[in-house]
Amino acid sequence: MSQIVRGDKEKQVSFCRSIGLRHLQLTHAAGGPAEEEPSQRARSFIFLALGVLAATTLKIYGEGGTVPFYVCENGFIAINPPLTGGRIGSLSTRTAHPEFLTRFQQILDTADLKVQIENPYAFSTKGEMMKACKNQSTLRNFAVTSTSCGRFLHYNYKHCGRCVPCQVRRASFLASGVEDSTEYVFRDLGKDDEDNAGFDDVRSAAMAIAERKQVGLERWLGAALSYPHVGDVSKVEALVDRGLKELEALHLSHGVK
Repeated sequence: MSQIVRGDKEKQVSFCRSIGLRHLQLTHAAGGPAEEEPSQRARSFIFLALGVLAATTLKIYGEGGTVPFYVCENGFIAINPPLTGGRIGSLSTRTAHPEFLTRFQQILDTADLKVQIENPYAFSTKGEMMKACKNQSTLRNFAVTSTSCGRFLHYNYKHCGRCVPCQVRRASFLASGVEDSTEYVFRDLGKDDEDNAGFDDVRSAAMAIAERKQVGLERWLGAALSYPHVGDVSKVEALVDRGLKELEALHLSHGVK
């Protein structure tokens, strides 16, 4: 199942056909009588609910079995550690955060809905996911045409190259050794201006990398992993550390200071 996004619908279909997946496209867009709430804070909850709805229509569910519901997100973005103090709490997306997914699972269990949410990449960085892919030829054919950017529509269906998802994307290509021929609006992250090295997301990542080196990972993370359902904290800390190192390698390759 995928979420319909303008400019991405056809690519989603192509990806699924290439690997032989049954595919259902849905959208969280909904209208109501009340004034619209533009933040999209409920988007993740609605999309998961649509996934559960789809799961309950399957034959295995009708026969009393439990349906696995895979939320395939790399562990670093799932945790999405606040790079700076201005990104704590709901100021950063936590769509696949273990705390959120666990609490959502509790709702399903209470409602006796036999759907089990799993993130098989909870302890993998995006670069590690690309390295471990068993079909490297398909990965190399399709990875570049995938969409990661948080401002994809704003830049006329192009990756900005500088937002956090774009930086993680670019770092993962670098870490995996897969050629990245993505067209980025802002390609040279090391350029000393407000559009590149001085852009907020690039500067925030650079500050996080520097602070981790200065005070250590645990102190930099602070209370970021103090959720009751975050899981094995030591494994999560190691994951975050590896994710930051992938970002650091990207910054070093561009001379970001």
